Amino acid sequence: MTWACPLRLALVASSLALAGCAALPPPGAAPAAAAQRDYHARLELGGRLSVRYQGTQKEESVHGSFVWAQAPERTGVTLLSPLGQTVAVIEAGPAGATMAQPGQPMRVAPDVDTLTAEALGWPLPVAGMREWLQGFATDSDGRRFIASPRRDQVLTHDGWRIHYAAWSDEGRPRRIDLSRSTEQAGEVSIRIVIDSWQAS
Repeated sequence: MTWACPLRLALVASSLALAGCAALPPPGAAPAAAAQRDYHARLELGGRLSVRYQGTQKEESVHGSFVWAQAPERTGVTLLSPLGQTVAVIEAGPAGATMAQPGQPMRVAPDVDTLTAEALGWPLPVAGMREWLQGFATDSDGRRFIASPRRDQVLTHDGWRIHYAAWSDEGRPRRIDLSRSTEQAGEVSIRIVIDSWQAS
């Protein structure tokens, strides 16, 4: 199955510029090795994405690739089909978020996570991914979490279960598995594989 939205679009791929959080080095205990990781407010990533969720009548799956670019107050994500076609563009900043899809009217929402859930038919937690892609999170007790190969799972404050399943030679997250039970799309599982990384 290709990318899906409530109108059952064949694919969703896009440049999503999304409102994000400022650089965050909040408090919280973490292993010494993991605590040495730096948070990058400016970051460009490329990788692959696969999603499983409950559609209107059956389980659906989505596969593609993505390009991620974030700045202190903005995030851009391009979701691509398996054939490399850009199918949707989402942009967001402090004033809100927009999504453009070929042949569709522009979508607007106050925040990016609401926008992606409405447009895609399943939640893509872009706001949280600003941290999660770098191995940081806020856990269910509100504490700062810093992932490492020995400390690779966390339940976030907003209900996402994160598993850092693989690491790069440089000690950065390489594969991240996200899952969450939702009213909208049942049990949602998202697998992210990071292929390229450039921080500034």
